[in-house]
Amino acid sequence: MSGAEDSALSRFLDAENPDDALGEAAAAAVGEGEVYDSLTAGDSEALEGACVECEESPGVLTCDQCDDVYCKMCHTILHRKGHRSKHTHTAVQPAAIAAAERLLDEAGLGLRAAAAASSPPPKVGKETHELGVGSAHDRLSAPWFAERCKFVPIRLKLKERKMLRLFVASLSVSDYTGRIDKPSLMKGAKRLHQQMREMCSAFTGLTFASDDVTGRDLLETRHFIDSKPFLQRGYEISRRHKIMNPEKLRTSYGKLVYMLQDSHSEEAQSMLAFSLEAGITTVYDYFSAKDILGILDEPDLKAATLEILPEKKSRHTIQIEIKAKEKARERIARKYADGYGGPKKDDILWCLYSIGDNFSFLNSNRKPIDTMIEYLKMYFHAGKFDEGFGLAISGGVDGARLTHSHARHYHYVLQSLTLWREINDDMFRLWYLAEQDLLTAGNKYILKDTGQGLQRVQAAPRVLSAMRTILHNCQQRLGEWVGSSVVHLGDDNVPNAMMFVDKYTQIAKILSPIIQTIREIDKLDKDEGLHTYIKTGFGSAEKLKKIILFDFFRNAFDGSGADNFFDAGSCIDGRLTSAWNWCATLPEKEFYPVFLLSGFIGFDGEFQE
Repeated sequence: MSGAEDSALSRFLDAENPDDALGEAAAAAVGEGEVYDSLTAGDSEALEGACVECEESPGVLTCDQCDDVYCKMCHTILHRKGHRSKHTHTAVQPAAIAAAERLLDEAGLGLRAAAAASSPPPKVGKETHELGVGSAHDRLSAPWFAERCKFVPIRLKLKERKMLRLFVASLSVSDYTGRIDKPSLMKGAKRLHQQMREMCSAFTGLTFASDDVTGRDLLETRHFIDSKPFLQRGYEISRRHKIMNPEKLRTSYGKLVYMLQDSHSEEAQSMLAFSLEAGITTVYDYFSAKDILGILDEPDLKAATLEILPEKKSRHTIQIEIKAKEKARERIARKYADGYGGPKKDDILWCLYSIGDNFSFLNSNRKPIDTMIEYLKMYFHAGKFDEGFGLAISGGVDGARLTHSHARHYHYVLQSLTLWREINDDMFRLWYLAEQDLLTAGNKYILKDTGQGLQRVQAAPRVLSAMRTILHNCQQRLGEWVGSSVVHLGDDNVPNAMMFVDKYTQIAKILSPIIQTIREIDKLDKDEGLHTYIKTGFGSAEKLKKIILFDFFRNAFDGSGADNFFDAGSCIDGRLTSAWNWCATLPEKEFYPVFLLSGFIGFDGEFQE
């Protein structure tokens, strides 16, 4: 940073009147709210030839009745059922499609610009459990590993963990969002002034804690650009730790992301003169930098990284699998290690451990959904039901906002669980895209009272595009789709991409206690006193399981949980809202004591740092 720039920052931080210190031109721009009063591309007029629905893809089909042009995916979703399913369409001329693509790319709105780092749309054709929708390749094949590793963060090493503790401690004592996102600072130079004071205080404290000599100099000079590598690395480590451990940093991560988001504004950049954001270090990045991408083609890679699950295995079998996994890792590491300045064996092993961490994440977050799908198919059938166990619901009855027959609701629950599974299967890529949406310079937000307090409402084009692809492929696989296909992102329901990630990483927290209770019932039934309680109150242990599952499948997917139909109902986000509403009503259920006897303490987990 030049002396003039440094002086400008100092004057602005010390100013009693931020508008004067910022300068007439900048103050006018911020004072008019240009920084915070736009929802970006979502509010702009659609370019000629672009799909009228998503406004990010060229239109390829013109509906003869709607007289609108759509991309193929949006046309399929909007004309899937009802009167629109009878509409006819005409293909758009290739020259017009090419012209629309050029206009979208020039405006920075096209899919190639909006999601440059995302993987290509997946192909349809494999059974859901064999093909992740975020990949066009067979699961566990070499191309699948190559695509997956682009979004797998590298596990933290000891030195990085020491730095993590410092940055987490700084975030824990910070009240950044509380001091910035409040009604008195909705916009204007005062908001920017408070942002810069909070950021610079955090930067100074972190630098001083790391090196007191440099910290003392920074207190005098406010020459923050010298701390750029240190700050970038520390914040990148914190973000990487959060992605690999979603249950950690549950309060600190929001403050971190919002601080980075504010540091990207034009006004903040004009004073800081550097960006705090650094790309997440991934396994693919390391393999590519060391020119050892051949590891991803190794036949032993699957054995070296897959998690060993204990279900239905003897101790001897598990030990054999552990030894085979260790040998596979050693073979790969020895083959590609180079002691003469090339990749080190320990670093390669660390990357393999990181891929293994990804599989552990998938098993802990995706496996509960698979188990609930198995329970649904085991205890219920679409074509018939036992007396008293019909899944049919009626709007206005027992709090339901939807009306479904038994068969229709069965399919509604199945498709909702399947969609949740595919979202969690692709969560690392979605998280990667979410951070891009949050931290892209120029992707502005507004502060808005959404009914849940002041929230940063911001468009998320990359995540929205990926979600539409996931949804489209789920619809193709499942055939019939019950309910709405609306994906809420960048509105009152899901204000921004960070909120999206947080909502969908909670699914395992909802389902795991239910699964734990179902599994514990047989053990509880062996106790003489509890056996009498179960038999008297519920008939039998097996019937108790079915009662719990029936209540969940029927009432956790009934469209309830919000102030109006649009906010809950059958939309993609509303399905999860209804499930959380069921969790809130659990203490009122007759089987709640069974949950407590099974060790249940809550759905939300612990707020661990």
